[in-house]
Amino acid sequence: MRFAALLLCLTWCGFAHATPVSLIPLPAQLQQANGAFKVVNGTVIVVPANDQAAHDSAQYLADLVARVRGTHLQVKEASSDRAIVFQRSAKASHAEGYTLDVTPQGIRIQAHDDAGLFYGAVSLYQLLTQNAQQGDVQVPVLHISDWPRFAWRGVMLDSARHFQSVDDVKALLDQMAQHKLNVLHWHLTDDQGWRIEIKRYPDLTRIGAWRTPPDAGHDGEPLRYGGFYTQDQIRDVVAYAAVRHITIVPEIDMPGHAQAAVASYPEIGVTGKRPSVSVDWGVNPYLYNVNDATFQFIDNVLDEALALFPSHYIHVGGDEAIKDQWKASPAIQEKIHALHLKDEDALQGWFIGRIGSYLSAHGRRLIGWDEILDGGVPADATVMSWRGTDGAIKAAKLGHDVVMSPAPDLYLDSLQSNLPDEAAGRDPVRSLQDVYRFQPIPAVLNAAQAAHVLGVQANIWTEHMPSMRHVEHAAFPRLDALSEVAWSPASSRDWTGFLARLPAQFQRYAAQHVDAADSAFAPAIQFDANAALKTGKALVTLSDQAGYGAIRYTTDGSTPDRHAALYGKPFTVAWPATIKAAVYADDGETLATVRTRVIDRGHLLSRAGLELTNCAGSDFRLHVQPMPDATSMTPVYAVNVFDTCQQYPAAPLDGIASIHVEVARLERNYALAHDIKLVLSRPHSTPYGEFVAHLDRCDGPVLATAPLPDPSASARRFAVDATLPAQHGAHTLCLVFTAPTDGPLYAFDRVSLVPAGKDKTRP
Repeated sequence: MRFAALLLCLTWCGFAHATPVSLIPLPAQLQQANGAFKVVNGTVIVVPANDQAAHDSAQYLADLVARVRGTHLQVKEASSDRAIVFQRSAKASHAEGYTLDVTPQGIRIQAHDDAGLFYGAVSLYQLLTQNAQQGDVQVPVLHISDWPRFAWRGVMLDSARHFQSVDDVKALLDQMAQHKLNVLHWHLTDDQGWRIEIKRYPDLTRIGAWRTPPDAGHDGEPLRYGGFYTQDQIRDVVAYAAVRHITIVPEIDMPGHAQAAVASYPEIGVTGKRPSVSVDWGVNPYLYNVNDATFQFIDNVLDEALALFPSHYIHVGGDEAIKDQWKASPAIQEKIHALHLKDEDALQGWFIGRIGSYLSAHGRRLIGWDEILDGGVPADATVMSWRGTDGAIKAAKLGHDVVMSPAPDLYLDSLQSNLPDEAAGRDPVRSLQDVYRFQPIPAVLNAAQAAHVLGVQANIWTEHMPSMRHVEHAAFPRLDALSEVAWSPASSRDWTGFLARLPAQFQRYAAQHVDAADSAFAPAIQFDANAALKTGKALVTLSDQAGYGAIRYTTDGSTPDRHAALYGKPFTVAWPATIKAAVYADDGETLATVRTRVIDRGHLLSRAGLELTNCAGSDFRLHVQPMPDATSMTPVYAVNVFDTCQQYPAAPLDGIASIHVEVARLERNYALAHDIKLVLSRPHSTPYGEFVAHLDRCDGPVLATAPLPDPSASARRFAVDATLPAQHGAHTLCLVFTAPTDGPLYAFDRVSLVPAGKDKTRP
């Protein structure tokens, strides 16, 4: 008996008592029955003789199960009773597809190609790790017939902004393999660093791989930052990925994002001058020249890259190339005229076309960000759509293959939640559910156009991810959601079922020391602070983003466990009180660690900087580290690089005599290009600017002001205090820093309202 679609309940027909299984991504077809096969220490994995790929997949399975489950399997070519058997079979006709059968007598994985055998091994690994227990495991009787929905199931890792070690990259590849993701798009060059060794041009790594951070050597900021991958290391990583059936697609950005390259070899730039390797996130102005010598340089770089990366696709970037330097160069303008081109966008099209021809002549294919469409693009170019989905729609209608990678939907540097302890990242929030609900095929495409969608890719940009811990927090479990979008049939997508399968995956993460985020399940503890101040009691609401799991809590400051009070509806507590809450799965395993919220007068009269909101006029918002290269997860500050104004809504001002503001001074390392005109500069009357509080509106009456200290002679974290005139009722406070926009940024750590007669202390 075969099913045309996956049974979401993961049971077969009337066998309602069969043990559910936790597979991510869901297989295309699954049938389950009663019974099980027991896998124990010494269970044999039988592989065909002289089949190296089958042997590699079997050994991968054995190594992974030993590491996570502690069960040791033996790989042999000789047949064995009650064994796990890997076989070649033409029946698994889908590329990368496989069948997996479990009977009371054994387990059989069949596939036509090498990747299919590997993905069958990955699914069996998940069946063997359904819980956190060690040793023998009962695998339920079932039949799986499985294949991927999309051929391109990708992750982009930015190693240019922040550098990861070889072991870090391998750790990401391990998890990609376990999620049946098969393309690592490796972002290796940018304004902030050149990460690939090119032997013909040693200055690319001698100079271009290193930057001098802002305020280097102070407050934990290193004297220099950087690193690069030697060619031997790259070969090692490529081979490591290949064993896991992952193709690495390198990105060498052009014609923009070229500052590190131009810093190494100024003659390939437009101005001939040597800049420093950039320390600024954003859009920098440096472009490659378009003369023959520069193209020879690029060709030589590509030659060495092609020798390292066997991937069919080579990514050339093409994004955010502002054309100011080309516009200002007489030589470039003469080139545009000589080529009979319309403008600088057309010149970029010509530039990309020339690179595309070179790659085609070497048996490779160009892929670039969707800006490559703006000036015309080679007919065989593949487009990676990041500026929403419009680029993909345009490209598919023109007959180009596309990869869906839109911002912000699949940008994993987006925040996962609005929780006060969320890691650094950018607004808007893109939750686990947002990723899970992403639709890769735009509805406006017809069937022929939709066939050009090769797949999907999530991007891990690392401006605000200085460490691998940050990368893992951003990636997992959102990559679980992506894997199901990329692999499973669209009709099988079920959010509640996905959540039910995640606890087992969290246990796999824990066993492998992967720092997955619990943001989707973390309890939010909410109440009306002003109402609590008036009544002496707080009406507390508990919730979690996913709406899944059991929330258990205490009100006396003790740590809740699975036996603590079960949250069912809002409850009232008299303050002072300390609320602690945690979230548990049905089996009692922890889904989210304990969150705490203190309710006392000091906290009721204060707001953390992350709780403040942007003033009207700009919705740009970042959550940033105290320094650009800080590797700790906390503290995190909210900033708007265009407007320093933040709002404290409904501030209870009755009886308030002063305001106490704790401030963090941050580096203004943002290259805003043409958007620099959007930065709001406010007048200041003291040398370094002031903190100013306005009443009700951002152009309202000034309630309080206090000067900011000299940045060169003060700590990065400091406090300012200002007297408030008597007010009645609740008012919005618009809180502003008037510091010069060519100096540092300032962020609110905490804002406290101080009653008359009270100390100006942090709660």
